[in-house]
Amino acid sequence: MKYFDRYAKIVYSIGEKGVIMERDASVLLNKVAAYNILAVEIVKKAYLYACEKHKNQYRESGEAYITHPLAVATILAEIHADMATICAGLLHDTLEDTKTSEEELLNLFGPEITNLVKGVTNITNMNFYDKTTFNNANLRKVLVGMSKDIRIIIIKLADRIHNMRTLEYKKDIRKQQLKSQETIKIYAPIAEQLGLYGLKLELEDLSFMYLNPDGYKEIRDLRLKWQDASTIKDEIIANISRVLNDNYIFSTIKFRMKNLYGIYKNLMNGTSIDNIHDLFIFNIILDNIDNCYLALKYIHELYKPNPIFFKDYIAQPKPNHYESLHTTVFGPDDKLMQMQIRTPEMEQMARYGITYYWHQDVDYASIIMQDAFNKQYPLMQSILVANKSAKSNADFVQIVEEDVLGEKIPIYNNKGELTEIAQGSTPIDYAYLNFSRVANHLAAVIVNGVAVNFDYVIKPYDKIRIITDINAPGPTKEWLEIAKTATAKQKIKEYLKSKGHGLTRSPW
Repeated sequence: MKYFDRYAKIVYSIGEKGVIMERDASVLLNKVAAYNILAVEIVKKAYLYACEKHKNQYRESGEAYITHPLAVATILAEIHADMATICAGLLHDTLEDTKTSEEELLNLFGPEITNLVKGVTNITNMNFYDKTTFNNANLRKVLVGMSKDIRIIIIKLADRIHNMRTLEYKKDIRKQQLKSQETIKIYAPIAEQLGLYGLKLELEDLSFMYLNPDGYKEIRDLRLKWQDASTIKDEIIANISRVLNDNYIFSTIKFRMKNLYGIYKNLMNGTSIDNIHDLFIFNIILDNIDNCYLALKYIHELYKPNPIFFKDYIAQPKPNHYESLHTTVFGPDDKLMQMQIRTPEMEQMARYGITYYWHQDVDYASIIMQDAFNKQYPLMQSILVANKSAKSNADFVQIVEEDVLGEKIPIYNNKGELTEIAQGSTPIDYAYLNFSRVANHLAAVIVNGVAVNFDYVIKPYDKIRIITDINAPGPTKEWLEIAKTATAKQKIKEYLKSKGHGLTRSPW
């Protein structure tokens, strides 16, 4: 008997959908009970409260409004969110959309849950001139709020996932596209930087579906054709399993294809579909790191590797803590296939990202997660720099979109650590993004051991070292033309203004 079945009916009968709602609530409570039995009672209380508050409210689909917070909470339960986060997911629209006071929430659910609900609640729009200004203010509030509680953005991501899954019911095509544009420019990159790859891929594909319906259908049909035509999947898995078993390396092997939006980006960059190196992805999970490298050796003996695409993210993890060996090999008929080789722990990090800590069954997991995020994830520092640099909410959103969440390339910093920078950046951008206090004294730049000009365009995996000198002449108007990131341009502009160069408006 599942845990939920111990209870009598716990939901209100909402029109003809009461039976459906009871079933959906059962799904949520059973998911929670599977990993945190002690949280079920308070989650049930939050659900009943949300049902009462959203009574007689309906979504554009015609469904009872409670279906939305219930879906958000269920998405959170799937990543093993803690009790406070799931309750906040259930209650996240009560302050904004119902006659609920902060005091009432505080009395019923305590400060932790109330603060999370406040964190995801929109600012009142009565003082804003238009929707864009309103959205910019709310986005800044939520992103800066991550420094105090990372769970705020995780709830927002779950909220956005469900809104995108049901976007078809919003009949205004322009609103569909605006929502999708924000999702693909802001929320999908945030999910990636937090290591939440599953959410990132789904957000990208859902956005792609509304931003380019024809392109979406074409890529979907093309991928299905390749998937149907590819009869080699089972053969590849069998061959790899055999060679690993013969060498006493036991594995779990999974297969997937690249997401639709990822394929679309490759095609737009001029890569034909048969030359996409990670169209077919085999995830090979082994019991320890030594066996990961041994497996790499045996796979390369079995299938010829393409060294251009080899990446050792175990020796040099990504900034979001992702670890794995990536190698692309030539399979049957010279089909390119990517092998991702990692341990079960690395697999958990690849699947759950920053929320990995919720899966470790440790006390104070959310506190540990917050500390790791603030100290070890570049995203938070980038957001704080953007917040300090921006003169307005619009400036903040522009900096975040272009510098923090835009297309990135991997590079090595002064310490030899793998990090990322916006595609198209120059050494001037690198200096202001990483050494803002001394960037005005930039004197020279060394890339891969060779001195380069300030207008050098940084390439993937460049190793960059900057040299500063207190007597350096400092930024000039030419620096503004060389810089590509909004952060660097803003800092240069401030310096020139302080020196009396009379810049009264942005020159870009």
